[in-house]
Amino acid sequence: MQVHLIREFKGVILDIGGGGEGIIGRLYREQVTAIDISPDELAEAPDCCAKIVMDARKMAFPSESFDHVTAFYSFMFMLRGDQDRVLREAVRVLRAGGCLHIWDAEFPTAFPEPFVAELDVRMEDSCIHTSYGIVKNEGQSCRDILRMAEEAGLNAVRSVCGDGHFYICLEKQKA
Repeated sequence: MQVHLIREFKGVILDIGGGGEGIIGRLYREQVTAIDISPDELAEAPDCCAKIVMDARKMAFPSESFDHVTAFYSFMFMLRGDQDRVLREAVRVLRAGGCLHIWDAEFPTAFPEPFVAELDVRMEDSCIHTSYGIVKNEGQSCRDILRMAEEAGLNAVRSVCGDGHFYICLEKQKA
């Protein structure tokens, strides 16, 4: 799958699951605070943005701290109940009028065989080939994530689902 990212977000960005390849951090650099529950994954990410070991289910940030929250192939690593908790925390730390951006994969299950998403991520001046693989009993769909996000208080602005992958942009209502 090919994903093309351009630098278009203004303001401060929280990247949930920003370890590993650190895609959002690479693109937006100093605008990004990347969090990951895994110290090892965060250590692997390039030193191009702020990096904090943190559980996205219960973040230490004050409410309404970020203009954008991103999750680049992070939800696939979470159990369904954790996805819901992370979405609610994302709403809490997102400023009114801000957007949550989710790029991820659809799959029916990742057990007993693992699920692997192979990606070519094209950014303004580079291309990164990477893969994200998991083993878990639960699957996920674009529709599942949209439903949970809307229940958490976000409004869908854009969703593109196809070829087993999706991108969703959701907005937190202005007060």
